Amino acid sequence: MDLGLKGKIAVVGGSSRGLGRAIAGELAAEGASLVVTARSEHAVAEAAESIARAAGVHVVGVAADTSKPEGVAALAGAAFREFGRIDVLVTNTGGPPAGPFESHSPAAWQSAVDRLLFSVVELSRAALPGMKERGWGRIINITSITVKQPVAELMLSNSIRAAVTGFARTLANEVAASGVTVNCVLPGYTRTDRVTELAGRVASARGLRPEDMLHAWDDEIPMKRIAEPPELAALVAFLASERASYITAASIPVDGGWIRSLY
Repeated sequence: MDLGLKGKIAVVGGSSRGLGRAIAGELAAEGASLVVTARSEHAVAEAAESIARAAGVHVVGVAADTSKPEGVAALAGAAFREFGRIDVLVTNTGGPPAGPFESHSPAAWQSAVDRLLFSVVELSRAALPGMKERGWGRIINITSITVKQPVAELMLSNSIRAAVTGFARTLANEVAASGVTVNCVLPGYTRTDRVTELAGRVASARGLRPEDMLHAWDDEIPMKRIAEPPELAALVAFLASERASYITAASIPVDGGWIRSLY
């Protein structure tokens, strides 16, 4: 299937490892040129070089913290300088610290809002004018299954990623007639550093080993296994494509059936 991504320009957040790295690799394999980003200059340089070498496309690496205005400006500015436009924006950031309500200070809440919500709003603000002018664009926000079914120990993520969903759902209606789609992808338990860290934290609180926690999560999932990052990346590539032109305002889980609700 030709997804029609050859020659498109994609910006992928948090793309030096984990889900972001898998998404960037999938878009590059489909022929998109990329701007990849992470806070570490070394990590983002390695990711850009590796993805470019594997896919044979132009990849620019930008070290930026998109929870800050200057980080958003650096990332968007690099895309416009190098390519002149952004066709596909994939917002993705690492999750905030785990823990119950009492463990998070006001500063922790503000940091999580800046990381999870502010970055999505401001990157969308940077990309949208050009998308609307050209009559084509894709905004895909990587959120979490927690927006549909909260996960224990993830107070910050449960709360603030839900706000991203509200923003995306509202924005989707505002820009649909301009040929721009806005969707969210909801990762379930996936083999990433974030899930490994969470397994260790929850296991410690329950007097278990981390591998026991991972096995317990396997048992909660109808498919009886956690996901691999490329399985989510494949959906993102489709939503970024020409083929997905009539899909907007959706929040789509990639969770092996973990979410129990009907909607």
